[in-house]
Parts: sequence; structure tokens; C-alpha cells
Amino acid sequence: MTTDHQDTDTTILDTDVLVVGAGPAGLMLATELRLGGAEVVVVDQRPGPTTESRASTLHARTMEILDSRGLLDELGTPPCEPRGHFGGVPLDLTLPSSHPGQWKVAQTRTEELLQRRAAVLGADLRRRHQLLSLEAKSEGDGRDEAGRGRVGRGGVEAEAIGPYGPVRIRARYLVGCDGEDSTVRCLVRAPFPGRDAARELLRADVSGVEVADRRFQRLEHGLAIAATREGVTRVMVHEFGRPAAERDGAEPDFAEVTDVWKRVTGEDISQGTPLWVNAFGDANRQLAHYRHGRVLFAGDAAHRQMPSGGQALNLGVQDAFNLGWKLAAVVRGSVGEDLLDTYHAERHTVGRQVLANIRAQVELLLGGPEVEPARALLTELVALDGVRQHLAGMISGLGIRYDVEGPEIHSDEHPLLGRRLPDAWLEPAEGGARRRTTELLRTGRGLLLSLDGDGAPALRATAAPWSDRVAFVADRPAAGGPLPAGQALLVRPDGYVAWAGSGPAGLARALTRWFGTLAADD
Repeated sequence: MTTDHQDTDTTILDTDVLVVGAGPAGLMLATELRLGGAEVVVVDQRPGPTTESRASTLHARTMEILDSRGLLDELGTPPCEPRGHFGGVPLDLTLPSSHPGQWKVAQTRTEELLQRRAAVLGADLRRRHQLLSLEAKSEGDGRDEAGRGRVGRGGVEAEAIGPYGPVRIRARYLVGCDGEDSTVRCLVRAPFPGRDAARELLRADVSGVEVADRRFQRLEHGLAIAATREGVTRVMVHEFGRPAAERDGAEPDFAEVTDVWKRVTGEDISQGTPLWVNAFGDANRQLAHYRHGRVLFAGDAAHRQMPSGGQALNLGVQDAFNLGWKLAAVVRGSVGEDLLDTYHAERHTVGRQVLANIRAQVELLLGGPEVEPARALLTELVALDGVRQHLAGMISGLGIRYDVEGPEIHSDEHPLLGRRLPDAWLEPAEGGARRRTTELLRTGRGLLLSLDGDGAPALRATAAPWSDRVAFVADRPAAGGPLPAGQALLVRPDGYVAWAGSGPAGLARALTRWFGTLAADD
């Protein structure tokens, strides 16, 4: 467990994992680490959850993730909008899911929800703690054959300053979830290739103004967006041809927003009261490697992008959901460190794809009259359902498919392999009430789901040595659902199918790959 003691005037903490940053990604990671049995300390500079709901959209895959951990009841029923956009071109996001569309949940609410769950599970959250330094406690210099990284394999020691003085934290692993200006990334000197912002959107939440709602309205001089909820109007504006300002970390003042808004729309909103103001540019960068020895990165610390289509927060939460169970398993010792390399392989690929679609959207959004032909063509193309489904799958996260077998294995590919387990109704083989597949993921363990309903003795026997980390369930799929009757699925704790078959062939190999060596050998 995490230990806490004093050394002169310095508080010393020993823990399994230190998470730097208590935004949505850091808090989701903390909940998954605790669910998986790892001790975790979270440090954050802020005094509490954000009071500025700069991100307000949860996409379908993120909603499914929250559902798989039993968190949706606390959210109630937030507003849902089936229509999103791609570069300002309307796009129907409806795809097969328990929560299709985009759900309007203020970032304040998301952080409060995840912080409460992390605390219930026993995460040690330390607010008003600023990271100052980190040092590898290495075996060797921590470099691989490619010379990557400066962090070794023996653990990490971090120094922070808290409200009551210096804090030294010794952890087996450290994860930077501290945003686009990540201190962890700077301290590690992790290569962060890409491009800086050339253009920007100015954004503010304003009370006391009355302007018409605008959904990506392209006017002669720029782009204007406005939406009013509960008496607060969010305005966003870009003036065509206006470059991103050199801000050195400072936010624009409200006068700058009102001046640009007036030049683009002709309207005066200067009489309003700004609740907060910021600017976000079209910078587009991604870490070359999400893992540097014992230091890993998730969320905006790993990638910087314009949050077009509400993708940034969702991308970060899904990074954390992928990493949490893997890192907890490594900390427990049930699986080797190589499992952490699958985090980079899977999420770096997803991140690269998301950043590419955001670059395309930025051109369509912030480009001047020269992009109108491309916008007209895209408007025609999204009327084709195959195009619509492809774009909706990217933005919602529902289209993700991981390479779960590895390059050395070539099997007959099952349509669910590497994809998320569909939310579907199951009929218990031994009677009783129907249940959803999503309910079977609540514990954060792996799942071997036999869909022939007869108990599948061969499958059960094969999986028995992993029973401490993989649950076995034998049910029948409800008629007309998306699950293949008579087959079996091995599902990772993050809900992705790692093996599929009608018999035990290949099952032990998949169990070893994702859940480690036999329990009897631990």
C-alpha cells in the first residue's frame, strides 16, 4: 500500500504508480489502477476539479466505457445530440451502440464523477502539488537499442512542492497526464514532433448577451459559432487569415474576443460578462513514444490537437482506459512489462489517426473561400452511408480495431477480433434474469464468454489456471443480437475482444499474451 512518512521537512510517499495530472485522463487512470489492485498517488497543481467546462461532449465509446464501470447512473440522462460534424459539415453520428450520438456533459461534471470514484476506490489524490523534478532509479541508463528515453527500469523518484512543503514520491511507474504543456514531458525530454499553431479559435463563455445560435456559420470574414445553455452563451470565432498569436501561456482578454466577433459577425457582445476566455490553436503534435522506460504518457500530455468535434477529452479518457488495466497487471506481477508496449502500439496508432482527421477538419473549418469546393464535395460524400459510418466511427471511437494477435500470428480473422464487445442481452444458461454484456465488465477483470450455453467444458478447463484474473461465463445470446451463437470470446478488461473461436485452439496463447503466465506459476 502507499506509505507516507517524514524525513526532516520532506514528506515521503512510496507507491506503485504516480499519476501527474487530475484531469479526466488522470482520474480515469487512477480508477482503473485501483480497480486492478495497484496503489496510486495522483498529484495536481489545481485546488480542485476544473470550474471551466471547456470540453462538453462525451462520445459514444466514452459513454460505453463509463457504463462498463457502472458510472452512468450518477450522470442521470444528459442531453444527447445524434448530429455532429466533420470540419463543420453536418454528420449523423448514429452507429450501433448502447449510447449512440454525442452526449452533452460538462467537463466539471466528468471530473467530479471520476474523482469521486477514484476516491471511493482508494486513490490518494493530492491537490495543490506541483511537480518539480523526476529521476530514474535505473538499472543501467534506461535506453533501448534505438537510444530512446532517459528513464530507467528500476523506478522513478519525483519531487513536488505541496501546500505544506516538499514532497518526495517514490513510485515503480509514473504516468504524465498533465496536459498539452506537460511538465513530465519536458522533464523527460521526450521527442514531441509535429507543428505549432498557425491559426486559432477564440472562445469564451459569456453571460448577459443575446445572440442567435450559430452552428459553424461561415461568413465573409470568418467563422462564428454560438450556443446558449442555461443563460450562458459559448462563442467561438476565427477571422480568416488571422494568425495565431504568441501568447506564452497567457489567455486572450475578453476585449480581443469581442473585437474579432464584431469584425466577423457585425455584433457587439462587449456588454456581456465573461466567465472564462481562452484560445486554442491548430497545433498538431504527438509523442514519438508513449512509453519511456518507467514513465508513460496519456491524454493531452501525449498529443496536442485542436479539440475539433469534441475528440480531445474522449481520446485522453480512452488512452487511460487502455493503459490502466495493463499497468495494474504489470504492477501486480501477473504479466511482464512487455504488455506496456501494447499500450503504445494501440493508442499511438489511434492518436495518429485522430490527429490526422483533426488536421483535415481544421482546413475545412478555418480555411477561407479556397476550401469551399472541398466542403461541397464532402457534403455530397457524407450522404453515402459507407462514408458517413467511417467518419462517425473515427469521431465516436466506435470504429477502433486493435491488432490483438500481434504481427507474428496470422489466423482466420473473426469480425469481432480487436473490436469492442457489443452491448447485447444474454440469456443465462441456468435460468434467471437476462443480463447485458456490459454488466459483465464491471469488475475490471478479463472475461471468457461462452455463447453456446452448455458450459463449454473444454474452454472452462483451458481457462481455469487464469481464474484469478479472468471470469468464465456461459450464456446464450438473445435472438437477433450482434453476438455469434455457439462461439466464445475472450474479452480484455477494457472491453476489447482478444480471442474468438468455437473451441479451445489458440485460447491458452491469447490468455498468456494478455493475462500472463499460469496462476500456479506466479
